[in-house]
Amino acid sequence: MNLSIIFLIALCISAVGFIKYVYFFSVGYGFAISGIAIALLISFRGSLTAGTIGMCLFFIVYGLRLGGYLLLRELKSTSYKDLLKNEIKDHVKPGAKIAIWVSCAFLYLCQTAPVLFRMKQQTGEASFWMMDGCLAVGLLLMCSGILVEALADWQKSKEKQKAPKMFVHTGLYQMVRCPNYFGELLLWTGVFLSGIPIYTSPLEWILAVLGFLGITYVMFSGARRLELRQDKNYGHIPEYQQYVKSTPIMIPFLPMYSVKKYKWLVA
Repeated sequence: MNLSIIFLIALCISAVGFIKYVYFFSVGYGFAISGIAIALLISFRGSLTAGTIGMCLFFIVYGLRLGGYLLLRELKSTSYKDLLKNEIKDHVKPGAKIAIWVSCAFLYLCQTAPVLFRMKQQTGEASFWMMDGCLAVGLLLMCSGILVEALADWQKSKEKQKAPKMFVHTGLYQMVRCPNYFGELLLWTGVFLSGIPIYTSPLEWILAVLGFLGITYVMFSGARRLELRQDKNYGHIPEYQQYVKSTPIMIPFLPMYSVKKYKWLVA
């Protein structure tokens, strides 16, 4: 398997965005990551190690959970449907849709490329239990990120059932205002770090860095969009004003409380 095959897989799965524009970077994103991981497991089935199997399994769990969660939320939640209608317009020109589709697929390629690079390097020469320090740390961060993201989504769903029109500030949301985005950053930081010992060419470094920086930008853009929306919905509530002044927006213990002034983070 090579980079072009991964790119084609990402294109095929994320093409679900032509049904609904937002699916390019939501449902299509999650399922594309899972699809790439399944293809990697099949392609390298004769030379897998515990580490590469673990990374692919984390991708599958992450992608299916994320894609399934987003799809179910849209189908079941009337308020979320209204939010999509109001904030994300589907009146996008065909040329722009194609450009977004290709860009998203390329980003998904870059994000998962470190696993491909490791698998190709270890073909025929690695024992099953071979594990370096960066891979071990990467697996730990990936697992932590998936758990944080899943727990954050679960806690938010539970709180919204109790008080649909109130902002969530309990559980993980006491530590950071966007814990699901923080979990996402943990996951992809782990993927990037896992490949540091095996990046052997400028192209590999470029793709890995692009993937990490790309998803980091997307997460901070999402945090800015959420901050603007919550300011509009809850800005009149004194408790919310105190919450945003005392709770970091993305990374726990890092005193960054707002990103809305950074207009280059396209919201």
